[in-house]
Amino acid sequence: MITIRQERPADTRAREALLDLCFGQGRFDKTSERLREGRLPADDLSFVAVEHGRVIGTVRLWNISTAAARPALLLGPLAVAPDRRRRGVGASLMRRARSDARRRGHRALILVGDAPYYGRFGFTAAKTSLLELPGPYDAARLLALELVPGGLDGARGLIRATGQLVPKLDSCAAAQVSQSNIISLAA
Repeated sequence: MITIRQERPADTRAREALLDLCFGQGRFDKTSERLREGRLPADDLSFVAVEHGRVIGTVRLWNISTAAARPALLLGPLAVAPDRRRRGVGASLMRRARSDARRRGHRALILVGDAPYYGRFGFTAAKTSLLELPGPYDAARLLALELVPGGLDGARGLIRATGQLVPKLDSCAAAQVSQSNIISLAA
């Protein structure tokens, strides 16, 4: 049985391994990553699909804003383990992310992705022509979904990250992290 639930700190390694498997190290070169790097995902809007204790899917939402000060969420990356695709896992993750974002009062979702896939969830390029990302991207793949009518009215200009910054570790905490990595590598 597959369960969709909020991501937990214990899921971090499995999520990162899944993203590496699905996208490789090139995922860090994507323009969308510029909006995620150094930021925490939006509160309570990171999800995993779990089957028999194994993380087989993941999606996260990130706080962003347009130059016209229209807040929204950036969706991504969405990934499903290759051996679990075509079973509705990605669709279940999308529906959960979309419904929880709406329930929490967010007005719109934006992503860079395949229009035929994301179109079935209501994403279109209808309100993204005046938006820009901080780097190269295919404008036809910049898609949005209004969670409330008019959620992107007036949205234009450069999309920027607005989410909470990842806390910086003080030197003592950094040394503990480094030491724990050494210990786990030696084990």
